[in-house]
Amino acid sequence: MTAGEAAKAEADRRLALGRQSEAAGRLQEALEHYRAAVSALPGHAAALLDLGSVLDALNRRADALAAFEAALASAPQDAYANYNLGRLLFLEGQWPRAEALLRAAVAAKREFPEALVALASVLEARGDLEGAQHAMREAIALRPDYAGALKNLGVLLARLQRWPEAADALRRAAELDPGDADASFWLGNACIQLGKPELALQAYASAAARRPGFAEAWCRHGNVLADAGRPQEALACFTRALELKPGYAEAHLGLGNVLGVGEGQEQAAAHFRRALALDPGLGLAHLNLGILLSHHGAREEAQASLRAALALNPDWPEARWAYAVAHVPTVRGPEEDLPGLRQRIAAAFEELERWLDERPRPDAHQAVGIQQPFWLAYQEEDNRALLERYGRICTRLMGQWQTARGLRPAPRHARGPVRVGIVSHHLRNHSVWHALVKGWFQQLDPARVALIAFCLDPQEDAETRVARARAARFERGHIGLERWCEVIADAQPDVLLYPEIGMDPMSLKLASLRLARVQAASWGHPETTGLPTIDCYLSADGMEPARAQEYYSERLVRLPHLGTYLEPRDVPTAPGARERLGIEPDEPLLISPGTPFKYAPEHDWIYPEIARRLGRGRLVFFRYWVRALSDGVEARLRGAFATRGVSFERHVRFVPWQDRDAFYGLLGSADVFLDTLGFSGFNTALQAIECSLPVVTIEGRFLRGRLASGILRQMGLDELVASDPQAYIDLAVRIAGDAAGREALRGRIRAARTRLYGDLAPIRALEDFLAQGL
Repeated sequence: MTAGEAAKAEADRRLALGRQSEAAGRLQEALEHYRAAVSALPGHAAALLDLGSVLDALNRRADALAAFEAALASAPQDAYANYNLGRLLFLEGQWPRAEALLRAAVAAKREFPEALVALASVLEARGDLEGAQHAMREAIALRPDYAGALKNLGVLLARLQRWPEAADALRRAAELDPGDADASFWLGNACIQLGKPELALQAYASAAARRPGFAEAWCRHGNVLADAGRPQEALACFTRALELKPGYAEAHLGLGNVLGVGEGQEQAAAHFRRALALDPGLGLAHLNLGILLSHHGAREEAQASLRAALALNPDWPEARWAYAVAHVPTVRGPEEDLPGLRQRIAAAFEELERWLDERPRPDAHQAVGIQQPFWLAYQEEDNRALLERYGRICTRLMGQWQTARGLRPAPRHARGPVRVGIVSHHLRNHSVWHALVKGWFQQLDPARVALIAFCLDPQEDAETRVARARAARFERGHIGLERWCEVIADAQPDVLLYPEIGMDPMSLKLASLRLARVQAASWGHPETTGLPTIDCYLSADGMEPARAQEYYSERLVRLPHLGTYLEPRDVPTAPGARERLGIEPDEPLLISPGTPFKYAPEHDWIYPEIARRLGRGRLVFFRYWVRALSDGVEARLRGAFATRGVSFERHVRFVPWQDRDAFYGLLGSADVFLDTLGFSGFNTALQAIECSLPVVTIEGRFLRGRLASGILRQMGLDELVASDPQAYIDLAVRIAGDAAGREALRGRIRAARTRLYGDLAPIRALEDFLAQGL
């Protein structure tokens, strides 16, 4: 045997030993054998390739690259030398040479799917997405069960937003490789985009189970649960994600999103701020914090947060929309110039409309309703022009979306009862349900009107079950826009009736579409919608001014009397309310249970004047669950009392928001109910009447300021409707100070309130309208 033959024999022996050691998982031992093989026969390509592979497995990339370079120098046409060096050079960011080497590997070996997948990764990194797809599809054609290639193809298709193809590839990858958490994770992402949240939940749960510590899967799982209206489960997922990955900005964002929906809004703001401290480029945290701050009355801070979102992405429709609407204040300051404020709001809406004109986007409809000018109604001004501009923007964007999807209104039913779809977020224990909607479900004649309930809120209570029992068809859930359109189309309503447009995003989105031949709104939110897609506004003759049509973009339909059917409710007794507040039994108690945004600064002077005139007595207001708003009103009132030299501490109490029994207890122990001016109370005024408590109000300029006065006039108690603020003060002081007169008035209230109940005239008129309107 020659020396050369001996060297080769030794090299081959050590190579074989190295492979045995590597197969057994003894990488250090394998490394020594491969080095010995190369030492025995420098330029031994196979030994160099195996040496490089072990070095790579040991995370010694620089040494691995040197070994693969040597292998390639020894065998320039070897497919595996080209492949392995190209694969590592790609990871090193040397993309042009990596591409050349991988193409050489594919050329040298006819069927080499691994090289094709690596080549696809290089092409994708270099921006050649079509080339990347072609390479991956070639690899899959060579090996149909190649799970890694299917996963990579699915991820690439997902990034291209080709979601059905992506989902198919990822599903196959997950089935072929049950241990691949990334395939399941991306499958979840695809299912979300395809509107299949239940499948997404399964995919994310599978990803988290397959990879302990997969915080991203827990976070996405939480997002889906939050969107499905399952907040407690979502909170648990986000908390778990943070346990696995402390400092995970997106998990803090998720917690903020869930907590911001309910009474944990202060915590929500803290989580948004934490997310931004961790990742200042997280635009969604800027956006959602801005919206939350706007709801809290921190207008300047809200606008700053929204500007930060726009700085990150100037072409973001949702941020543009929220920034425009954030000009509408929740609670106004004491010195705020209302005409100037309204000019700024009009300019913001105009700027939004112009921006959308200049930058048309197919996804702009997603911005509709992300923030709504709900609080505009609390300014006692004619809002028609402002809301018509807003409504044009809504219907234009939603109409473009509807046209792109080919959605058409349902055809009219020629025979049988009129099919009326009620689209509402509040088919539950809520003021809109009690004041308005419940009577429809109780009293509309099913022979004339078939009610179809589209309940947008996934939560259900006893009142929801009343709606379900009385509906010809009941649909409920937290589903996406397109799915709701499909459900509504399948029900084929003749009329769609929206009781409270302006109070939640989904009802606004749906109302901005043309899904039925006739579409109407009502006074769950007592303000014109401004939407060209809403044909009629169902209101009440007893609560509208003479020239009311001028204030509506819709055709006004004035149903008789209060426009609603009411039944008396049980009034619980909860004694001891005065004692709990520390108010003397004989001290006048005046109660004003409005939300903070119902108190306009121009009326602040009224309350210290009542206290001054009485000389004694307590005025009770309520702390809202968004504490910052109540604090703003309290600060204004303190200033008004100080200006008039009246002790705020002596005469005013802010008490926590009460449960039903405690609230009725306060009403029962009070002497006067002070209705809020400009935006009246309806349910609260009814509750006062149920407690025989005298209600003092002013008949406002618009429906929203005439709710309590409509109730009082229906009862024949017109003398409790003051003509102006001074008369309001006089009336409140007189009733509070005259115990005998007050008791006589209570008796008249008890006798007259029967006129409010069991009134079927509005129901029969509504049935006639629905029949004739078609």
